[in-house]
Amino acid sequence: MRIFTPEEQDFILRHQQQDVAQLMLQAGRYPQLPVQELVQQIKARQKATQKLPTWAAHPQAVFPVSLSVEQSSSEVTAAYKASLVGGRLLVDLTGGFGVDSFYFARRFAEVVHVEQHLELQEVARYNFGLLGAANIQSINATAEDFLHTFEGRADVLYLDPARRGHHDQKLHLLQDCEPDVLHLLPLLFQKADAVLLKTSPMLDIEQALQELGHVEHVWVVALQNEVKEVLYLLKPTSPALADVPRTAVNLLVNAEPQLLTLTRAQEDAAVPTYTDPQEFVYEPNAALLKAGAYRYLGQHLQLCKLHPNSHLYTSAQLLPQFPGRSFRCLAVSRYNKKELLKQLPQKKANITVRNFPESVADIRRKTGIKEGGHTYLFFTTDRHQKPIVLICEKA
Repeated sequence: MRIFTPEEQDFILRHQQQDVAQLMLQAGRYPQLPVQELVQQIKARQKATQKLPTWAAHPQAVFPVSLSVEQSSSEVTAAYKASLVGGRLLVDLTGGFGVDSFYFARRFAEVVHVEQHLELQEVARYNFGLLGAANIQSINATAEDFLHTFEGRADVLYLDPARRGHHDQKLHLLQDCEPDVLHLLPLLFQKADAVLLKTSPMLDIEQALQELGHVEHVWVVALQNEVKEVLYLLKPTSPALADVPRTAVNLLVNAEPQLLTLTRAQEDAAVPTYTDPQEFVYEPNAALLKAGAYRYLGQHLQLCKLHPNSHLYTSAQLLPQFPGRSFRCLAVSRYNKKELLKQLPQKKANITVRNFPESVADIRRKTGIKEGGHTYLFFTTDRHQKPIVLICEKA
């Protein structure tokens, strides 16, 4: 990798808020500088401002190609992930830009960062030095090559397999990602006491549990109600599949995370109660839905469901701190354009579809309801199998 000169660093910092397309058009004004290369750094910094503020704030930090920044963990999710484990030695076998390694280094005496792409590994190692992460050793190798030559034993091996194919298509299945953790699993257990695996949010949890077979705990991690990753803690001995704890985590800005832990056995045994919409309506956060907390959630929080497949809940009294969004139900309407528009003088509303035969786009096209405002419409199906619209405001 190349270290930027003071003049180049000054250019990056002075222009990091500027439109990169405009900068390229002005490249002729700076004949002494490699403007295209510097613009790539500016573009990466702009993408990193919210996701990786520690790196973006350091004037000498170097960024790889923008795709690597997009694919890296955010600092918020990396910090939460690191809180789940700790010990003497962690090896990050798919180190990438190094965000996860940096946060693991706060929980382990030593971290080994393994990255197969030389330039990316050099960038990560350079930034570790800038950011004062002296207990991280960075190595250029594939995960497989490192494991075959590693003679020690780690407390934890961490893997975040690459989920992009040769034609840049997104991959989800474990055996399609690189490295193939299913193939490596026996070797992983020879080299460590535990394995922490990050997978695509699109991968079915039941399928992953069946294929991995050694799962002690699952975490579904959402950030601001968007599922970012699913984590599996693997150990040679583990509970039966139905008894594996699943923790749904919704990380929030300036608020405590929303957490709920359940097992599949608890979900299967839960007996839901169904009722018509009451004064308050609740929409679970995305992590809960991904974790499969449908019947158990209502029973655990003593809420009623509207329908077995709607996954909307209701109560007569407001439940504080519901792990999701809470609404006051102002009215229940039929799916009828005139009836709905009477309730919407501004012809604006935020629309959600839950167990309903039409999409949001179809509903907007047929009704003319525009996006926005303070009214929330839930198009769903009630316990009598009738389509209804819940007209709500935030509680």
